[in-house]
Amino acid sequence: MGRRRRDVERNLSAKEFVRRLRRLADALEAGERVRLQVAGERIRIPATATLSIEHERGSREEEIEFQIKWALAQSVGRERRPTSHRKRQPKSIGPA
Repeated sequence: MGRRRRDVERNLSAKEFVRRLRRLADALEAGERVRLQVAGERIRIPATATLSIEHERGSREEEIEFQIKWALAQSVGRERRPTSHRKRQPKSIGPA
């Protein structure tokens, strides 16, 4: 059974946004996979995910999105492990 489609956006306080972004950045910098929770669903982000920044400008607003993309098989299949020999747990970023 496949995963159902989902499109969720959640507003956060500046403090919560920065806390999550900092933990995400630390995990990405260390080459570690990340686990986070958005609107009640836990999501695993593999260390091999593609990272991008998107900028959109319309007639009434502008938007910047920091995007992280990966194939669904990557989040449940094998992921690149950290170079150390001890097994690390994925970084966990709290619920949204």
